[in-house]
Amino acid sequence: MLSDRQLLLLQVIIDDFIQSAQPVGSRSISKREDVAFSSATIRNEMADLEDMGFLEKTHSSSGRIPSEKGYRFYVDHLMAPFPLSAQDVSVVQDAFAYHLLEFEKVVQQSARVLSEMTNYTSIILGPEVYETKLRQLQIIPLSHQSAVAVLVTNTGHVEHRSFTIPVELSPSDLEKMVNILNERLYDVPIIDLNRKLKVEITTLLKKHTREYDKAYRYLRAALFDDQQTKLYVGGKTNILMQPEFKDIDKVRALYSLIEQENELATLLRRDSNDIEVTIGHENGLEEMHDVSIITASYSLNDEQLGTIALLGPTRMEYSRVISLMNVLSNHMTQTFRSWYQNDAWRK
Repeated sequence: MLSDRQLLLLQVIIDDFIQSAQPVGSRSISKREDVAFSSATIRNEMADLEDMGFLEKTHSSSGRIPSEKGYRFYVDHLMAPFPLSAQDVSVVQDAFAYHLLEFEKVVQQSARVLSEMTNYTSIILGPEVYETKLRQLQIIPLSHQSAVAVLVTNTGHVEHRSFTIPVELSPSDLEKMVNILNERLYDVPIIDLNRKLKVEITTLLKKHTREYDKAYRYLRAALFDDQQTKLYVGGKTNILMQPEFKDIDKVRALYSLIEQENELATLLRRDSNDIEVTIGHENGLEEMHDVSIITASYSLNDEQLGTIALLGPTRMEYSRVISLMNVLSNHMTQTFRSWYQNDAWRK
Protein backbone atom coordinates (compact mmCIF):
# COMPACT_ATOMS: atom_id res chain seq x y z
CA MET A 1 0.00 0.00 0.00
CA LEU A 2 1.54 3.29 -1.08
CA SER A 3 1.50 6.27 1.23
CA ASP A 4 0.03 9.59 0.12
CA ARG A 5 3.55 10.96 -0.25
CA GLN A 6 4.61 8.04 -2.43
CA LEU A 7 1.48 8.40 -4.55
CA LEU A 8 2.22 12.08 -5.13
CA LEU A 9 5.89 11.48 -5.96
CA LEU A 10 5.09 8.60 -8.32
CA GLN A 11 2.59 10.75 -10.21
CA VAL A 12 5.04 13.66 -10.39
CA ILE A 13 7.87 11.45 -11.63
CA ILE A 14 5.77 9.80 -14.33
CA ASP A 15 4.24 13.09 -15.49
CA ASP A 16 7.73 14.63 -15.68
CA PHE A 17 9.25 11.68 -17.53
CA ILE A 18 6.39 11.57 -20.06
CA GLN A 19 7.16 15.16 -21.00
CA SER A 20 10.97 15.12 -20.85
CA ALA A 21 12.03 11.53 -21.64
CA GLN A 22 14.85 12.19 -19.14
CA PRO A 23 15.45 10.35 -15.83
CA VAL A 24 13.95 12.29 -12.95
CA GLY A 25 16.13 13.18 -9.95
CA SER A 26 15.21 14.16 -6.41
CA ARG A 27 16.69 17.64 -6.79
CA SER A 28 14.48 18.61 -9.71
CA ILE A 29 11.40 17.33 -7.86
CA SER A 30 12.25 19.30 -4.69
CA LYS A 31 12.23 22.54 -6.71
CA ARG A 32 8.60 22.09 -7.70
CA GLU A 33 6.10 24.32 -5.94
CA ASP A 34 3.62 21.47 -5.50
CA VAL A 35 6.17 19.27 -3.68
CA ALA A 36 7.03 20.32 -0.12
CA PHE A 37 9.61 17.64 0.71
CA SER A 38 13.37 17.82 1.04
CA SER A 39 15.70 16.21 -1.47
CA ALA A 40 16.74 13.63 1.14
CA THR A 41 13.13 12.63 1.83
CA ILE A 42 12.41 12.40 -1.88
CA ARG A 43 15.49 10.23 -2.45
CA ASN A 44 14.41 7.83 0.26
CA GLU A 45 10.89 7.57 -1.12
CA MET A 46 12.22 7.07 -4.65
CA ALA A 47 14.43 4.25 -3.39
CA ASP A 48 11.40 2.62 -1.74
CA LEU A 49 9.35 2.99 -4.94
CA GLU A 50 12.21 1.37 -6.84
CA ASP A 51 12.32 -1.52 -4.36
CA MET A 52 8.57 -2.01 -4.87
CA GLY A 53 9.04 -2.15 -8.63
CA PHE A 54 7.34 1.13 -9.58
CA LEU A 55 10.56 2.89 -10.64
CA GLU A 56 13.80 1.87 -12.30
CA LYS A 57 17.26 3.40 -12.10
CA THR A 58 19.21 3.89 -15.30
CA HIS A 59 22.92 3.22 -15.51
CA SER A 60 23.74 6.64 -16.94
CA SER A 61 21.99 8.80 -14.35
CA SER A 62 21.14 9.02 -10.69
CA GLY A 63 17.53 9.75 -11.63
CA ARG A 64 14.71 7.25 -11.98
CA ILE A 65 12.31 6.33 -14.73
CA PRO A 66 8.93 4.58 -14.46
CA SER A 67 8.76 0.82 -14.83
CA GLU A 68 5.92 -0.97 -16.63
CA LYS A 69 4.43 -1.66 -13.21
CA GLY A 70 4.64 2.06 -12.45
CA TYR A 71 2.89 2.99 -15.69
CA ARG A 72 0.16 0.42 -15.05
CA PHE A 73 -0.48 1.81 -11.57
CA TYR A 74 -0.45 5.34 -12.98
CA VAL A 75 -3.02 4.54 -15.67
CA ASP A 76 -5.27 2.61 -13.29
CA HIS A 77 -5.10 4.84 -10.21
CA LEU A 78 -3.28 8.17 -10.63
CA MET A 79 -4.01 9.55 -14.07
CA ALA A 80 -6.35 12.53 -14.08
CA PRO A 81 -8.82 13.16 -16.94
CA PHE A 82 -7.30 15.41 -19.58
CA PRO A 83 -9.43 18.42 -20.60
CA LEU A 84 -9.00 18.77 -24.34
CA SER A 85 -8.45 22.27 -25.64
CA ALA A 86 -11.02 23.90 -27.89
CA GLN A 87 -8.47 23.64 -30.71
CA ASP A 88 -8.10 19.88 -30.26
CA VAL A 89 -11.86 19.36 -30.36
CA SER A 90 -12.13 21.65 -33.38
CA VAL A 91 -9.50 19.66 -35.31
CA VAL A 92 -11.45 16.43 -34.77
CA GLN A 93 -14.75 18.05 -35.70
CA ASP A 94 -13.26 19.58 -38.85
CA ALA A 95 -12.08 16.14 -39.96
CA PHE A 96 -15.73 15.05 -40.17
CA ALA A 97 -17.06 18.28 -41.66
CA TYR A 98 -16.57 17.30 -45.30
CA HIS A 99 -19.43 14.80 -45.43
CA LEU A 100 -17.29 11.98 -46.74
CA LEU A 101 -19.55 9.27 -48.12
CA GLU A 102 -17.16 6.32 -48.24
CA PHE A 103 -16.26 4.27 -45.22
CA GLU A 104 -12.65 3.95 -46.31
CA LYS A 105 -12.15 7.71 -46.62
CA VAL A 106 -13.62 8.36 -43.17
CA VAL A 107 -11.32 5.78 -41.60
CA GLN A 108 -8.25 7.01 -43.49
CA GLN A 109 -9.02 10.58 -42.42
CA SER A 110 -9.46 9.48 -38.80
CA ALA A 111 -6.14 7.62 -38.80
CA ARG A 112 -4.36 10.63 -40.26
CA VAL A 113 -5.85 13.13 -37.80
CA LEU A 114 -5.13 10.94 -34.78
CA SER A 115 -1.49 10.41 -35.75
CA GLU A 116 -0.95 14.10 -36.50
CA MET A 117 -2.47 15.23 -33.19
CA THR A 118 -0.41 12.83 -31.08
CA ASN A 119 2.80 12.23 -33.08
CA TYR A 120 2.24 8.52 -32.52
CA THR A 121 1.28 5.78 -34.99
CA SER A 122 -2.44 5.19 -35.42
CA ILE A 123 -3.93 1.94 -36.68
CA ILE A 124 -7.64 1.56 -37.36
CA LEU A 125 -9.20 -1.83 -38.00
CA GLY A 126 -12.00 -1.85 -40.50
CA PRO A 127 -15.00 -4.17 -40.12
CA GLU A 128 -14.21 -7.86 -40.32
CA VAL A 129 -15.60 -9.71 -43.28
CA TYR A 130 -18.11 -11.66 -41.24
CA GLU A 131 -19.57 -8.40 -39.92
CA THR A 132 -20.18 -6.86 -43.35
CA LYS A 133 -22.77 -7.59 -46.00
CA LEU A 134 -22.80 -7.05 -49.73
CA ARG A 135 -25.10 -4.27 -50.87
CA GLN A 136 -24.07 -3.75 -54.46
CA LEU A 137 -21.78 -5.26 -57.08
CA GLN A 138 -20.65 -3.61 -60.27
CA ILE A 139 -18.25 -4.92 -62.90
CA ILE A 140 -16.79 -2.21 -65.10
CA PRO A 141 -14.99 -3.39 -68.26
CA LEU A 142 -11.76 -1.48 -68.91
CA SER A 143 -10.91 -3.28 -72.13
CA HIS A 144 -11.80 -6.50 -73.92
CA GLN A 145 -9.76 -8.49 -71.43
CA SER A 146 -9.76 -6.51 -68.18
CA ALA A 147 -12.36 -5.17 -65.75
CA VAL A 148 -12.77 -3.80 -62.26
CA ALA A 149 -15.20 -5.33 -59.77
CA VAL A 150 -16.64 -2.77 -57.35
CA LEU A 151 -18.13 -4.14 -54.13
CA VAL A 152 -20.12 -1.90 -51.77
CA THR A 153 -20.94 -3.17 -48.28
CA ASN A 154 -23.54 -2.20 -45.70
CA THR A 155 -20.79 -0.35 -43.80
CA GLY A 156 -20.17 1.95 -46.74
CA HIS A 157 -16.85 0.29 -47.58
CA VAL A 158 -16.06 0.33 -51.29
CA GLU A 159 -13.65 -2.29 -52.59
CA HIS A 160 -12.12 -2.17 -56.09
CA ARG A 161 -10.60 -5.37 -57.48
CA SER A 162 -9.08 -5.76 -60.94
CA PHE A 163 -9.38 -9.02 -62.83
CA THR A 164 -9.02 -10.50 -66.30
CA ILE A 165 -12.12 -11.24 -68.35
CA PRO A 166 -12.06 -14.65 -70.06
CA VAL A 167 -12.13 -14.27 -73.82
CA GLU A 168 -15.05 -16.71 -73.88
CA LEU A 169 -17.19 -14.38 -71.75
CA SER A 170 -19.19 -11.91 -73.82
CA PRO A 171 -20.25 -8.49 -72.48
CA SER A 172 -23.88 -9.63 -72.47
CA ASP A 173 -22.99 -12.71 -70.41
CA LEU A 174 -21.05 -10.52 -68.01
CA GLU A 175 -24.06 -8.24 -67.60
CA LYS A 176 -26.35 -11.21 -66.93
CA MET A 177 -23.98 -12.52 -64.29
CA VAL A 178 -23.87 -9.18 -62.50
CA ASN A 179 -27.66 -8.92 -62.50
CA ILE A 180 -28.00 -12.41 -61.07
CA LEU A 181 -25.40 -11.75 -58.39
CA ASN A 182 -26.95 -8.44 -57.34
CA GLU A 183 -30.38 -10.05 -57.09
CA ARG A 184 -29.30 -13.16 -55.17
CA LEU A 185 -26.39 -11.87 -53.10
CA TYR A 186 -27.88 -8.64 -51.76
CA ASP A 187 -27.43 -8.38 -47.97
CA VAL A 188 -25.47 -11.64 -47.82
CA PRO A 189 -22.52 -11.56 -45.36
CA ILE A 190 -19.27 -11.22 -47.28
CA ILE A 191 -17.88 -14.32 -45.63
CA ASP A 192 -20.80 -16.37 -47.02
CA LEU A 193 -20.51 -15.15 -50.62
CA ASN A 194 -18.33 -18.00 -51.81
CA ARG A 195 -20.64 -20.69 -50.39
CA LYS A 196 -23.70 -18.88 -51.73
CA LEU A 197 -22.15 -18.57 -55.16
CA LYS A 198 -21.25 -22.27 -55.36
CA VAL A 199 -24.37 -23.74 -53.78
CA GLU A 200 -27.26 -21.51 -54.78
CA ILE A 201 -26.27 -19.54 -57.87
CA THR A 202 -24.37 -22.14 -59.86
CA THR A 203 -27.44 -23.43 -61.66
CA LEU A 204 -28.58 -19.95 -62.71
CA LEU A 205 -25.16 -18.97 -64.00
CA LYS A 206 -24.87 -22.19 -65.99
CA LYS A 207 -28.24 -21.53 -67.56
CA HIS A 208 -27.49 -17.97 -68.62
CA THR A 209 -23.79 -17.98 -69.48
CA ARG A 210 -21.57 -19.99 -71.82
CA GLU A 211 -18.18 -21.35 -70.76
CA TYR A 212 -19.42 -21.26 -67.20
CA ASP A 213 -16.41 -22.98 -65.61
CA LYS A 214 -13.90 -20.41 -66.86
CA ALA A 215 -16.23 -17.51 -66.11
CA TYR A 216 -16.80 -18.76 -62.58
CA ARG A 217 -13.06 -19.12 -61.88
CA TYR A 218 -12.28 -15.57 -62.95
CA LEU A 219 -15.32 -14.14 -61.23
CA ARG A 220 -14.42 -15.85 -57.96
CA ALA A 221 -10.89 -14.43 -58.16
CA ALA A 222 -12.38 -10.96 -58.55
CA LEU A 223 -14.83 -11.24 -55.67
CA PHE A 224 -13.07 -13.14 -52.93
CA ASP A 225 -9.82 -13.00 -51.01
CA ASP A 226 -8.62 -14.47 -47.74
CA GLN A 227 -7.99 -11.24 -45.89
CA GLN A 228 -10.65 -10.69 -43.25
CA THR A 229 -9.51 -7.38 -41.85
CA LYS A 230 -8.56 -4.03 -43.35
CA LEU A 231 -5.94 -1.97 -41.55
CA TYR A 232 -5.51 1.76 -42.02
CA VAL A 233 -2.21 3.14 -40.69
CA GLY A 234 -1.43 6.79 -40.01
CA GLY A 235 1.94 8.26 -39.06
CA LYS A 236 3.95 5.06 -39.44
CA THR A 237 7.23 7.01 -39.30
CA ASN A 238 6.23 8.89 -36.14
CA ILE A 239 7.78 6.15 -34.04
CA LEU A 240 11.19 7.22 -35.39
CA MET A 241 10.79 10.58 -33.63
CA GLN A 242 10.67 9.00 -30.20
CA PRO A 243 14.02 8.82 -28.35
CA GLU A 244 13.22 5.27 -27.21
CA PHE A 245 13.45 4.02 -30.80
CA LYS A 246 16.98 4.81 -31.89
CA ASP A 247 17.75 1.09 -32.21
CA ILE A 248 17.25 0.33 -35.91
CA ASP A 249 16.73 -3.39 -35.27
CA LYS A 250 13.95 -2.61 -32.80
CA VAL A 251 12.24 -0.31 -35.31
CA ARG A 252 12.64 -2.84 -38.13
CA ALA A 253 10.97 -5.56 -36.06
CA LEU A 254 8.07 -3.24 -35.20
CA TYR A 255 7.60 -2.20 -38.82
CA SER A 256 7.68 -5.81 -39.92
CA LEU A 257 4.85 -6.60 -37.51
CA ILE A 258 2.79 -3.66 -38.76
CA GLU A 259 3.07 -5.13 -42.29
CA GLN A 260 1.61 -8.45 -41.06
CA GLU A 261 -1.97 -7.24 -41.08
CA ASN A 262 -3.80 -10.33 -39.87
CA GLU A 263 -1.41 -10.91 -36.97
CA LEU A 264 -1.56 -7.26 -35.95
CA ALA A 265 -5.35 -7.28 -36.22
CA THR A 266 -5.49 -10.26 -33.86
CA LEU A 267 -3.37 -8.35 -31.35
CA LEU A 268 -5.44 -5.17 -31.54
CA ARG A 269 -8.93 -6.66 -31.75
CA ARG A 270 -11.02 -6.03 -28.64
CA ASP A 271 -14.38 -7.41 -27.46
CA SER A 272 -14.95 -4.56 -25.04
CA ASN A 273 -16.35 -1.16 -26.00
CA ASP A 274 -14.26 0.46 -23.27
CA ILE A 275 -10.96 2.17 -23.91
CA GLU A 276 -8.14 -0.22 -23.03
CA VAL A 277 -4.44 0.36 -22.36
CA THR A 278 -1.81 -2.36 -22.73
CA ILE A 279 1.75 -1.53 -21.70
CA GLY A 280 5.03 -3.08 -22.81
CA HIS A 281 5.15 -6.81 -22.14
CA GLU A 282 1.37 -6.91 -21.63
CA ASN A 283 1.16 -6.86 -25.44
CA GLY A 284 2.56 -10.37 -25.64
CA LEU A 285 4.52 -10.13 -28.89
CA GLU A 286 8.22 -9.40 -28.50
CA GLU A 287 8.07 -6.67 -31.15
CA MET A 288 5.60 -4.79 -28.93
CA HIS A 289 7.51 -4.97 -25.64
CA ASP A 290 8.69 -1.36 -25.92
CA VAL A 291 5.36 0.20 -26.86
CA SER A 292 2.04 0.95 -25.28
CA ILE A 293 -1.19 0.48 -27.19
CA ILE A 294 -4.41 2.34 -26.45
CA THR A 295 -7.54 0.99 -28.15
CA ALA A 296 -11.11 2.21 -28.54
CA SER A 297 -13.97 1.01 -30.71
CA TYR A 298 -16.45 2.57 -33.12
CA SER A 299 -19.84 1.07 -33.77
CA LEU A 300 -23.15 1.09 -35.59
CA ASN A 301 -26.42 0.32 -33.82
CA ASP A 302 -24.53 -0.98 -30.77
CA GLU A 303 -22.55 -3.38 -32.95
CA GLN A 304 -18.80 -2.87 -33.17
CA LEU A 305 -17.55 -1.97 -36.63
CA GLY A 306 -13.87 -1.88 -35.77
CA THR A 307 -11.07 -0.75 -33.47
CA ILE A 308 -9.03 2.42 -33.19
CA ALA A 309 -5.51 1.85 -31.87
CA LEU A 310 -2.62 4.17 -31.10
CA LEU A 311 0.95 2.88 -30.79
CA GLY A 312 3.55 4.86 -28.92
CA PRO A 313 6.36 4.47 -26.42
CA THR A 314 5.50 3.34 -22.90
CA ARG A 315 6.23 6.99 -22.10
CA MET A 316 2.97 7.92 -23.78
CA GLU A 317 0.72 10.87 -22.96
CA TYR A 318 -1.93 8.47 -21.73
CA SER A 319 -4.45 10.96 -20.40
CA ARG A 320 -4.54 13.21 -23.47
CA VAL A 321 -4.56 10.26 -25.88
CA ILE A 322 -7.48 8.62 -24.09
CA SER A 323 -9.47 11.87 -24.24
CA LEU A 324 -8.71 12.27 -27.95
CA MET A 325 -9.69 8.70 -28.75
CA ASN A 326 -12.94 9.13 -26.85
CA VAL A 327 -13.84 12.13 -28.99
CA LEU A 328 -12.70 10.49 -32.23
CA SER A 329 -14.52 7.20 -31.66
CA ASN A 330 -17.71 9.10 -30.80
CA HIS A 331 -17.48 11.14 -34.00
CA MET A 332 -16.88 8.02 -36.11
CA THR A 333 -19.84 6.28 -34.49
CA GLN A 334 -22.07 9.33 -35.02
CA THR A 335 -20.99 9.57 -38.67
CA PHE A 336 -21.84 5.96 -39.43
CA ARG A 337 -25.14 6.20 -37.51
CA SER A 338 -26.07 9.24 -39.57
CA TRP A 339 -25.29 7.41 -42.79
CA TYR A 340 -27.38 4.45 -41.75
CA GLN A 341 -30.34 6.59 -40.68
CA ASN A 342 -30.19 8.51 -43.95
CA ASP A 343 -29.97 5.26 -45.92
CA ALA A 344 -26.65 6.46 -47.37
CA TRP A 345 -25.15 2.97 -47.61
CA ARG A 346 -28.28 0.88 -48.02
CA LYS A 347 -29.23 2.05 -51.45
